[in-house]
Amino acid sequence: MELPDELIRSLIAVQGFNESLFRHAHDETPPVSIRLNAGKFDIHDGAFIETLLQQGGMKIRSRIPWAGAGYYLEERPVFTLDPALHAGAYYVQEASSMFLEFLLGKVLGDGSGLKVLDLCAAPGGKTTLLAGMKNFKLVLANEIIRTRVNILYENAVKWGDPKIFISNNDPTHFAGLPAYFDVMVIDAPCSGSGLFRKDKDALDEWSVANVQHCAERQKRILSDALPALKEDGILVYSTCSYSKEEDEDIMDFLMDHASLESMDIDVPEEWGIVKTYGAKGGCGYRFFPGKTMGEGFFISCFRLKEAVAGDVVSGRKKTTRNVKASVPASWLRQDMEVETISAGEEIYCIPMELLEDHISLREVLNVRKSGVKAGSMGRNEFIPDHELTLSYLVSGQAPRMDMDKVKALQYLRKQVFEPGEGAKGWYIASYEGLAMGLVKHLGNRLNNYYPASWRILMS
Repeated sequence: MELPDELIRSLIAVQGFNESLFRHAHDETPPVSIRLNAGKFDIHDGAFIETLLQQGGMKIRSRIPWAGAGYYLEERPVFTLDPALHAGAYYVQEASSMFLEFLLGKVLGDGSGLKVLDLCAAPGGKTTLLAGMKNFKLVLANEIIRTRVNILYENAVKWGDPKIFISNNDPTHFAGLPAYFDVMVIDAPCSGSGLFRKDKDALDEWSVANVQHCAERQKRILSDALPALKEDGILVYSTCSYSKEEDEDIMDFLMDHASLESMDIDVPEEWGIVKTYGAKGGCGYRFFPGKTMGEGFFISCFRLKEAVAGDVVSGRKKTTRNVKASVPASWLRQDMEVETISAGEEIYCIPMELLEDHISLREVLNVRKSGVKAGSMGRNEFIPDHELTLSYLVSGQAPRMDMDKVKALQYLRKQVFEPGEGAKGWYIASYEGLAMGLVKHLGNRLNNYYPASWRILMS
């Protein structure tokens, strides 16, 4: 790979940089990694995991030491053709970014019932990772860019955790939620030098000027969003850039412009992660390919000692009063406390402990998803929704139609196939016990209700 000379020159003085290792790593195939979904199956069931991964063409290479459910694979399979991926059994995520779990685990300890904002959330890797941590009761995944909200929504629905809410807002809007979040994760838009091995566009678009542009944008995002963080709350700032201007210099900016103290944790030396410090004493963690098994990444963590004042947005949206509704017991788990409400003809299930957040957030933000869309009532029947079938809320008593891999791929391509035996009605289409979506048995045919925009196009 032909790396920009300007980039190499800019990294010479960066802590931990080794030009020879760096260049050699960029001529190698990057590692492939996944993170299992503990909400969909027992991630300690080795036999099931081995069978599941084998059917998807995967073989585990080793565990990712800083992620409880993370694994390196021997090679990259064709993920698109694995029904388990579409069922949310795992998420394909770059290993370095999973360090977020280890970092927050250290600084939060046993803290629970917390609210976290993932400010720049698409496509959803960190969102689903945060949802898997027991510390959090609410994960608000915000995506600033409207065109990227759809992929965030798709990945959140497939993951299935009802604690994930989604919004599409500019950082300035969060001033209307002063001191609301216990934790704020800002994986800021950056120049992308840490992604060169995986994204040729990032290599083609890199420039010194873009580094400077990104650094200014990062400062603006941080300044706008900080008023929504509680006093004594945790701010995590990260990028996929190696550049000092977007990493150490931003740590300096934070320590100069807000009442923040840097969090410095111990990291095992054998992981190859470079601990680095800014001029103001802030501590960050940099991942260099060649030193760690992963892509380029930088992350830092701060505690807010005093709440930051912001320009609160005047006025609030009018919200419709919740009207209670019901979902047939055969479709909804009875061991999870949810409030079932209606909005027009549609029925939603909100975790009981998040009902107030459901109301408050919708008064201020453009909320795309809060809770789980369970379905609607037709003339004579309950019509389940795709969101419910993939969520943790769906009952094990709901009617299922199990499919082998051939039929599962037909289903995911939204193809038509013979219904086989069974009574008329709605069924969850499942693969290896994992829900993929809905079908309706009409007797002489089977209607495929997989979302058309999500269907597999690969032959």
